[in-house]
Amino acid sequence: MDHLNEMILRHFGLMPDWEHSDEFIQKAATEVIPWFPVREGVQTFELIEKTVEFEQLTQAILGEGWQGLYCMVMFSKQGTKGQAWHQDCPPENTQQYNLNRLVYTHDITPELGGQAIVYPGSHKMGEIPAGLPHEDLDGQVVLTPKKGTIVFLHGHTWHRVLSIDGEYRVSTNYRAVPKNTPEDITDIAVYRNMRYRFSTSEVIQERG
Repeated sequence: MDHLNEMILRHFGLMPDWEHSDEFIQKAATEVIPWFPVREGVQTFELIEKTVEFEQLTQAILGEGWQGLYCMVMFSKQGTKGQAWHQDCPPENTQQYNLNRLVYTHDITPELGGQAIVYPGSHKMGEIPAGLPHEDLDGQVVLTPKKGTIVFLHGHTWHRVLSIDGEYRVSTNYRAVPKNTPEDITDIAVYRNMRYRFSTSEVIQERG
């Protein structure tokens, strides 16, 4: 974990530039910078994904024929908003979803901020209701992972990340999908005020 965390900090520094458009950052109330290390040939990140235990846990959740999508490191700067409530993919087809396999390379603490908030059971509740991007919801659960923790999160689950008070906050997401799931399943994300398509960098639906 320490080695991967050092690699992440070497890549980003503490004040990296934004990669998403201003429109996305403003409307999504999401201030996270992605990096896809394996696509750039940084194979060290594959060591976790290819461990027998990691693969066995994934198969127990997704069943035979699952496949990995990509490894995405998510970096948040000090003083930023984190991530607003969202679903990683549209929930209309309950059989079409991604699985987030979130690995934490440093402790998330209340002092640091950046805790993950989830709404239990929401992966079976359809589209997240329209509303304020960051408001608390009755029944939400706050996760404060330690270094070395893995969180498995269904892509239809309503979830968000709190603002960052410490120097930085990172997590590494090894996304995977069940058999017969399109590889672009995460291209459209559902927020409380919009649906957004990442491949074309556009808002495809306004939600009031």
